[in-house]
Amino acid sequence: MNLKQLSNQLGLSQTTVSRALNDYPEVNEKTRERVKTAARRHNYRPNARATGLATGRAKTIGHIIPVNSTEVFNPIFGEFIAGASQAYSKHGYELLLNMVSENTEESVYREIASKGSVDGVIVHAPRVNDSRIELLRELNLPFVIHGRDNSNESDYSWIDINNRRAFYQATKLLIDLGHTNIALINGRETLNFAWRRRKGYLKALTDAGIQPDDNLLFTGDLTEANGYHAAAKALGTDNTPSAFLVSSYMGALGVRRAIQDANLQMGKDISVIIHDDDLSYFHNSGDIPQFTATRSSVKEAGYLAADMLLSLIDNPHLAPQTRLLEAHLIIGASTGPNRIKQ
Repeated sequence: MNLKQLSNQLGLSQTTVSRALNDYPEVNEKTRERVKTAARRHNYRPNARATGLATGRAKTIGHIIPVNSTEVFNPIFGEFIAGASQAYSKHGYELLLNMVSENTEESVYREIASKGSVDGVIVHAPRVNDSRIELLRELNLPFVIHGRDNSNESDYSWIDINNRRAFYQATKLLIDLGHTNIALINGRETLNFAWRRRKGYLKALTDAGIQPDDNLLFTGDLTEANGYHAAAKALGTDNTPSAFLVSSYMGALGVRRAIQDANLQMGKDISVIIHDDDLSYFHNSGDIPQFTATRSSVKEAGYLAADMLLSLIDNPHLAPQTRLLEAHLIIGASTGPNRIKQ
């Protein structure tokens, strides 16, 4: 059954039926329930494009990713999209994923806004002082950022984890275990999450009276290979770290390999704490997880970000919405007291 057939059977206009199915407030409750009951009885599922024609909406949410970004190849991105897609499907929306060159990113945003191709966008991997915020305000295009801009947190919508607090707590745990030479293997610090994690790590060291060693600070794409090379380099220095703080599960796999290659044992000779995004295909679980971790579900963040954006689209006069998720410190087999004489 299509929208026209359902509308004819109910004796209502297609616009009224579409608006009832999408919970528009101008449709009274009795009509809305009548329409939804009939839709369930006939197993009717609205076509997103047809609904858009009736409501004046595209029923599509945009995700614009620069082609030179590693974001789309990262399992964290896939997990986020899986969570967001659940919210879109629930509300009859589709997802538009557009890969663009970085120098055309602004023009792509302008084009989709002028054409009405999407009803809103989710911004990924926010940069320090991200210019996309002002651009999207100028275009009057609803948006939610997965993360934050360090220069301003109050007048746009975002969802983020408390990266600074998570890495402060992780570093403090290592210090409490007697570690003073702690290496940080972080993401690219032009990205806001990595910048905040570094701040938390440095504050914990400073609060404990420990002087940070620049030779133990590493940044780059969060891959297994980069994790390995950074850890191998750190373990080859005179100021050998007794512990690593790693910004991703994938990077930690490389760190573990470097520790093994150095004939050391993770959790006994070298401690490791990671950030665990609770990925579906890389489980850090069990009675005793492999890694001690700061854990936060990126899939849940994807769902919540999408739900927040859809709420802003339905209620354009809402003030900016923000949500800060806390990471939980999970104790695993990868940490122990410092055994390296400094």
